Amino acid sequence: MPLEARLAAPTESFAALLDALATALAIIDARGGVEYLNAAAQTLLAVGINQARGRPLADLVREPAPVEAIVARARTSSEPIAHRELRIEPVARADSHFVVDCTATPLDAERVLLEISDTTRQQRISRDTALLAQLGGNRLMVRQLAHEIKNPLGGLRGAAQLLERELPTEPLREYTRLIIREADRLRTLVDNLLGPGGLPHKTHVNPHELVEHVYQLLRSDAPDGVAILRDYDPSLPPVFVDRDQMVQAMLNLGRNAVQALGDSGRLTLRTRAVVNATIATRRHRVVASIQFEDNGPGVPPELADTIFYPLVTSRAGGTGLGLAVAQELATRHGGLIEFDSRPGHTLFTLLLPLDGVSDA
Repeated sequence: MPLEARLAAPTESFAALLDALATALAIIDARGGVEYLNAAAQTLLAVGINQARGRPLADLVREPAPVEAIVARARTSSEPIAHRELRIEPVARADSHFVVDCTATPLDAERVLLEISDTTRQQRISRDTALLAQLGGNRLMVRQLAHEIKNPLGGLRGAAQLLERELPTEPLREYTRLIIREADRLRTLVDNLLGPGGLPHKTHVNPHELVEHVYQLLRSDAPDGVAILRDYDPSLPPVFVDRDQMVQAMLNLGRNAVQALGDSGRLTLRTRAVVNATIATRRHRVVASIQFEDNGPGVPPELADTIFYPLVTSRAGGTGLGLAVAQELATRHGGLIEFDSRPGHTLFTLLLPLDGVSDA
C-alpha cells in the first residue's frame, strides 16, 4: 500500500510504527491545519493529537512563518523541500525553543508531510565544544599576556617611587603618584583577567542557599524599579562546589543582568533539575540548572560569539570581566554557562553536574 494511503487511514500497527520514530511527523492539510501528529511531534510541541487536529501551525508554534513557507513551497513545487537549523518555539512550552531540520514532502494535491528532526542537542554539543576550545586558548593567551605586562609594571612602579623621593616639590611628586596609581590599576586589571586563584575547595552545598545569598545581595544593590523574582525547585539536591567561587559566578551573572536592565525591568532567579543533559561532550543523568532571566534589551548580536571573552562589553564603563570570570569558575567545576538572548528576553543558564550522576 502506498505511504499516502497508509497515512490517510493508518492501521494500528502502522500507527505504532510511526509513534516509535524519533523524527517528529506532522501532516498539514490544504488549509494549513494539522491533520496528524505522531508521538514524537506531540512531545516536541507538547500537545496531543486531539488538541492539535484542525488547528493552524500558528496556534502551536510561535513565529510559524518559516515552517509555513517550507510547506507552501513543497505544495507549489510538488517536490520535497528541506531546510536546516530552523528555530521552533512551541506555544505550549513557555520559554523553550528547539533547533530543527525540516523536510516538507507533498503527499497529494492537498496534504504535505512535515518531518521535523530535533538537532538541539547536537547543536549544543558543537557549540559547547567550540566554546570550551576557545576559552582554553583564550586562557593561555591571557596568562602569557599577564606575565608580559606585570613584570614591566613592577619596574615602572618601583622607578616612580624612587623618583618621587628625589623630587623637590609637591607638584612634581604628584606626577609620580599618578604613575603609581595607574600602575596599580593596571595590575588589578591583570589580576582580574587571570580570575580567582587557587583550586576549588569543594563541599556539598544546598544550591538554594547560594542562590538566596546572591538574591539578597542583588536586591540590596538593584534600583527600585528592578523587580527580582525567585522560582526555585525544592527537589534540587546538593551540589559539590566551592561555595565562594560559585557565589562569585552567580553574582557576576546577576549583576550583569541588573546592569542590563537599567532603572526598570524584571530579573528571575530560577533553579531546576535537568535530566539527560550534555555539558560539552559529557552526558549527565542529572544536572543542576541555575538560570538568570531578564526582560532587558538583550545581548547585541555582534557580541554573541565573544560574550565570554575578557574585556568584551557593550556597557559604557564596563570592564567586560564579569561573564569571563563566571565562565572560568563554572568550567572549574565541570559545568558551563550558556545563554539565549533576544530583545525582551535574555537567559543565562549555569549548568552544574550533580555528584555521582555523570556518564562518559
